[in-house]
Amino acid sequence: MTYYEQLKMLLSTELNCSPEDFDKNENMITAPVLHDGRRMYQQEPYFFHMATIGANAVITADERLHDFLREWSADKTGHWLFELPNLLPLEKELNKYGYTLSQSYHMFLPHVSADIHTEIETRWYEGKDIHRFYGDERFPNAICSEFLPHRPDTLVVCGYVDGELAGMAGCSEDAKGWQQIGIDVLPQFRSNGVGAYLVNILKIAVEQRGDIPFYGTSLSNLHSWNIALKCGFRPAWVEIGCKKI
Repeated sequence: MTYYEQLKMLLSTELNCSPEDFDKNENMITAPVLHDGRRMYQQEPYFFHMATIGANAVITADERLHDFLREWSADKTGHWLFELPNLLPLEKELNKYGYTLSQSYHMFLPHVSADIHTEIETRWYEGKDIHRFYGDERFPNAICSEFLPHRPDTLVVCGYVDGELAGMAGCSEDAKGWQQIGIDVLPQFRSNGVGAYLVNILKIAVEQRGDIPFYGTSLSNLHSWNIALKCGFRPAWVEIGCKKI
């Protein structure tokens, strides 16, 4: 089974639909259900969440939103629903119920192998050995701010230049077998290939363990996009949700 097929299975679990729904032309709307196997980002059903793998959009939402969503998404190409002119009326509707849109997340899966070299020392940490880094404000993206048992940090690689810690790449198991990679490089070591090197060797390590590495960033973080592309990741899906005001 390819990463792409496994992605459709993951998203269908989270959006309460079938994997085949992502291959349809029309946009899909479902009622939210908490299924086992989802990424563990929250412990309650989504009020609104939407994803696309490039064609239609699949939306899971509270049933109070369904009439609005059917009209809002009718006769629109799914991926265009993520653009600001379409998000503005959605934001207004969500506000009526005390919610506001979250940022959109642009997500990547491995596509090709990458051969990246740099002259730095690396040290690996896993399990409880990662806990020593919690509370270190230099690494808000590589690891969580604290130990989260429902989506634990599982593997970290640190890079050292002349004995000084230069950056960290880490991954958390957000769903069973799905390891999200994050990267932080300290300012004085940026633009020297440290980030891409650490992300790439971590991606390889995750795949060697039989898990799926994935990577996410925001629309405008071009530096992060370039790291993903250099490491052989390619854009795979976009999602957006909401949070309470």
